[in-house]
Amino acid sequence: MGDAMIQMQDVSMSYGTLNVINHLDLAIGAGSKTVIIGPSGGGKSTLLRCMNLFERPQEGEIFIDGTEITQIGKHELCRMRQSMGMVFQSFNLYAHLTVLDNLTLAPRLLKKIPKKEAEDMAMERLGDVGLSEKRSSFPSQLSGGQQQRVAIARALCMQPKILLFDEPTSALDPEMISEVLAIMRKVGEEKSITMVVVTHEMGFARSFADRVLFFDGGRVMEDGKPEEVFLHPRGERTKQFFSRILKSA
Repeated sequence: MGDAMIQMQDVSMSYGTLNVINHLDLAIGAGSKTVIIGPSGGGKSTLLRCMNLFERPQEGEIFIDGTEITQIGKHELCRMRQSMGMVFQSFNLYAHLTVLDNLTLAPRLLKKIPKKEAEDMAMERLGDVGLSEKRSSFPSQLSGGQQQRVAIARALCMQPKILLFDEPTSALDPEMISEVLAIMRKVGEEKSITMVVVTHEMGFARSFADRVLFFDGGRVMEDGKPEEVFLHPRGERTKQFFSRILKSA
């Protein structure tokens, strides 16, 4: 498996008769920044959620850092997820907890990190996303962009090897998108973190990724460096997708 951090072998996932992932083989290199693009309903988010078994595929095997996870028990799965953060469309912050408590809850409960150490790390991460002054605020007191930046900081507090982003800007007002993308670029500079991002932000995908996957109909239809996929797509389905985007832009 070489230096693959995420390896999917012959993975299939269906909802009834709808084949969302179709016998997929995919390897994501350690420390890489992979962006998954494609039409809505094409299976991108399901693919991402299979990587941490939020969705369990009916067929195939998934390896995380060399360990096969599709057959492991609940306890081992929980431990594996501690090294894999996920940032959702809808932030998923705990509404009844302050920003600081949102960031320190998992490190204290799951990693048994002492309160002071967890708070110091949380404040460092809040500083990274430019929200140190919001430590005592509740999620409802923050803008959507601020909530998503807190969600990213929370994921980083677990010191993950892998960060998954499921359309992290899709629920944001247009003027707030750029601030979240800027934080994601900053996180991407941490070479030890493997990032997989599902997004409709084509400009971000093109400038941020070192690899772009075009996913549709349960398959990877195009796979390459951003300049290859965006400027010289090989598949007709990819060309059609980009032509529609350009027409609507």
